[in-house]
Amino acid sequence: MGVGGINLRDAFALEKETEESSLALTSSSGGEQLPSSSLSPKPIIASNLSADSEMGKRMAKDDDGGGSSDVSPSWFTPKRLLVMFCVINMINYVDRGVIASNGVNGSRRTCTEAGVCSSGRGIQGDFDLNNFEDGVLSSAFMVGLLIASPIFASLAKSVNPFRLIGVGLSVWTAAAAGCGASFNFWTIAICRMVVGVGEASFISLAAPFIDDNAPVAQKTAWLGLFYMCIPTGVALGYVYGGVVGYHSSWRFAFFGEAVLMLPFAVLGFIMKPLQLKGFAPAGSTKALKGVEAATTVTEGRSSEVLDETSKKLDCKSSFLNQASRFLKDMKVLLVDQVYIVNVLGYVAYNFVIGAYSYWGPKAGFSIYHMSNADMMFGGLTIVCGILGTLAGGFILDRMSATISNAFKLLSGVTLLGGVCCFAAFCMKSLYAFLALFALGELLVFATQAPVNYVCLHCVTPSLRPLSMAISTVAIHIFGDVPSSPLVGVLQDHVNSWRETALILTSVFFLGAAIWFIGIFLNSVDMFNEDVENQTSAAEKANLKPLLEESSSDDKAEKATERQS
Repeated sequence: MGVGGINLRDAFALEKETEESSLALTSSSGGEQLPSSSLSPKPIIASNLSADSEMGKRMAKDDDGGGSSDVSPSWFTPKRLLVMFCVINMINYVDRGVIASNGVNGSRRTCTEAGVCSSGRGIQGDFDLNNFEDGVLSSAFMVGLLIASPIFASLAKSVNPFRLIGVGLSVWTAAAAGCGASFNFWTIAICRMVVGVGEASFISLAAPFIDDNAPVAQKTAWLGLFYMCIPTGVALGYVYGGVVGYHSSWRFAFFGEAVLMLPFAVLGFIMKPLQLKGFAPAGSTKALKGVEAATTVTEGRSSEVLDETSKKLDCKSSFLNQASRFLKDMKVLLVDQVYIVNVLGYVAYNFVIGAYSYWGPKAGFSIYHMSNADMMFGGLTIVCGILGTLAGGFILDRMSATISNAFKLLSGVTLLGGVCCFAAFCMKSLYAFLALFALGELLVFATQAPVNYVCLHCVTPSLRPLSMAISTVAIHIFGDVPSSPLVGVLQDHVNSWRETALILTSVFFLGAAIWFIGIFLNSVDMFNEDVENQTSAAEKANLKPLLEESSSDDKAEKATERQS
């Protein structure tokens, strides 16, 4: 019968092993009589107390039902983790491109004045959606993403974060397949919202895992590789959705996404979960509870009553504890000046980028009469997004990755990028515009790795998932979500796309000014801070990422355990 996560038979077996080892010592001493205290069986309480450390270590290694005593998974390495997360991130953003592609999104059925009607294509044609409903589909995932991101970040303190990613990817896979099987506007709209819920766990937790396991001298470069998948994924989504939509059915584009994501969702459940720095393994807590429970039983108390009482108390207090912990963590974030300045600058940056992505082709067509504005803006964004994101990470690593240097890079490239984009919209020549605008986008995309580096390192390790989640929520709610309609209102008022584009681009200067303030703040890298500032020596060893190689002492200890 198990008490507090420990099987009492293990406790009695431990006592028996102690007795047998004592007898073995007696026989090996050539018949020499040992003190009676060493031969007499010890009470189980004493055995448990003397073996407390060993049992704690053994139980701490068992995480979420995993019984293996190996700390490191045999297959995973940091580079394989990075590759896997980059592929998952790319599939997420392929979905963003697919829903917006002409092959999948399609067009409405149209009728001429003569009564001749042409059949619609894609989602809009099959479900006869108006432009408003069609626009809702492109942003519906944001509802689930914004609601679920803080929830997953909070759950990471009580549930293994790697398992949470597995849950989120499973939800994402099911929702993507649901999009392909939808039969009207409401079913696909709901599925799009659930896609956002599934994506939320990955958005909140993937970057901390990468930050944990990246080489110290290449942390921002690895983050740059991860965020480089955003423009790449969107571009692939446009192509993939167009090819599939035109040659078969738009439904197969969503089914294909689900098939691609399914192996990663399964992997999140079947492999030994990775441990995120800053979060004590559930096993360590179970070990303490198990020792206490075993001791209590030996004192004559009923384990069944304790179990029932504990479960009732846990059910009553679980929600309140989660809510209280979330509020405390939010308070810590909101009073952190470095974090607030970083996110405010990121909001200003995303305000411009979101409006560019929506209104850019239309503004380019109106100002410079581009016949293929979509392709030009899309191509520039893909190339500059990839090169700029990678460059930002590598440059910060070469500068020495600190929060102060990150703010210097953020303010500098945003200011220079804003100047280039502003000058581009002042040009009358199309080629001068394209050259300056490409340079400007290259510079502003270099912010992706540094801004997320600050989000990860200005807070303690246990707050990183919530830090990423709240940052994601803020840049969407106050950034790209309101920017498109506000720019539309501005254009209706001034009736000049050149003036509108110049006013919009000037927001880059606001973002650069905000990030410039961050240079002078008292910033401390919290990456190596202890969890809650209260951890035992036994638990500190388990706070390291599981991808780290074991030390020579750990390997020697494992070898001794195997021999015994």
